Amino acid sequence: MNVKRQWQRPVLSLAVAGSLVLAGCVSTPGASEDGDDGTPQAGAVVISGSSTVEPISSLVTEDYAAANEGFEYEVDGPGTGDGFARFCAGETDISDASRPISEEETAACEEAGIPWVELKIAVDGISVLTSPANEAVTCLSFLDLYALMGPEGDGYGSWDDQSTIADELATELGEEFGTAHAPYPDAPLEVTAPGEESGTYDSFLEIVFEDIAEARGTDPVARPGYTASAEDNVIVEGIAGSDSSLGWVGFAFYEENAEAVEALEVDGGDGCVAPTAETIASNEYPISRDLFIYVNTDNAAENETLVSFVDYYLSDEGIAAVEEAGYVPLTAEALDETRAAWDGR
Repeated sequence: MNVKRQWQRPVLSLAVAGSLVLAGCVSTPGASEDGDDGTPQAGAVVISGSSTVEPISSLVTEDYAAANEGFEYEVDGPGTGDGFARFCAGETDISDASRPISEEETAACEEAGIPWVELKIAVDGISVLTSPANEAVTCLSFLDLYALMGPEGDGYGSWDDQSTIADELATELGEEFGTAHAPYPDAPLEVTAPGEESGTYDSFLEIVFEDIAEARGTDPVARPGYTASAEDNVIVEGIAGSDSSLGWVGFAFYEENAEAVEALEVDGGDGCVAPTAETIASNEYPISRDLFIYVNTDNAAENETLVSFVDYYLSDEGIAAVEEAGYVPLTAEALDETRAAWDGR
């Protein structure tokens, strides 16, 4: 299986026990020692957050480090929620995010006095995956996905066990959320998908489940008993390892593993659409989302290295990492808006 590569680096002397992986073993001239409060070191750049965005930021930092001797940086991907928790605690300079910052996270940053600027950097489509051996299913609607993986799921049952719920949804909601494809196969339903700490989890539930759950009087959460992971590679491996699997990951991780898993078409109410770079960029594919980095603007005012790094990230050379990592680039207009937001910070 072609699993997407992990970004591991040597640990710097400024790290503490249990800290994240760092790189760049030469100290930046004028850099201060890392404070006891865990705040980022002046002259270094600390990035944490979405595992989906991590490959992009990793490529950008590697390229920037190659051209800037002594550049110190830290990149990891524990999930969007965990990344914002660190960001709003003042522990990082940049938070990678596969969804916009929430109201609760905004309030936490405001309470801590952390100002930020939101920068859209790419577009991603959340791919719904199964095993290539599962030839009985080729397209699932939002109704199907809610029935199979939503809050009214029955744990580790079979696909067919959820046919009754799908029929109820179709009768109650019509085809607003796509056509239900029940009855489903009489096979075990083994779901492997992102956990609650993942922005991919939040985005999928918001796009696919939220309106249906509101109509049904339920919470927009994933079914009980599924196998959850913050690591996209683990999810892909889990889906590939079962003949009747189901789950979701970002489009880039599907493309990296297209020989091991099968991407299903998705019907969000306008017919079945396969996830491709073209359908995601045009928003024709119904489970598309924007990817972001959030930059602490106070840190940028005090750290010339951080400013230079973000300038490079948004340059033509730096933003090329989006396609290199397998994601869909912004339109020229959207990229101009991102650059204007950074310049106007």
